[in-house]
Amino acid sequence: MSKSAEIKGMTFDEIAARHGTEAAINAGIAEDPEWGPEELDMSNARPVTETLPDLVQHYRRSRGKQKTPTKTQTTIRLDTDLVDHFRADGKGWQTRLNDTLRQAVFGE
Repeated sequence: MSKSAEIKGMTFDEIAARHGTEAAINAGIAEDPEWGPEELDMSNARPVTETLPDLVQHYRRSRGKQKTPTKTQTTIRLDTDLVDHFRADGKGWQTRLNDTLRQAVFGE
């Protein structure tokens, strides 16, 4: 009896126990009616920048490492109500907190 004939009708766990997990995965793929070699046709493939430009732009918007760091990363413990106050105004709360500290310390 061939391996493929033996596998037919077996559960994933049974195949994995007898032939290994990779064989069980491949058997599941082979039996999937929605998968076939035509799924691998890349002749009409286009770059993601053409098909989903908004998604690409979203990920490119995130800041990378600063070229010339102007700030120092630190850890500080603050009272919860103080942090909640700055976070309540939304995005940019750390910058607003920095500006408030600068005003209090240097009067700028």
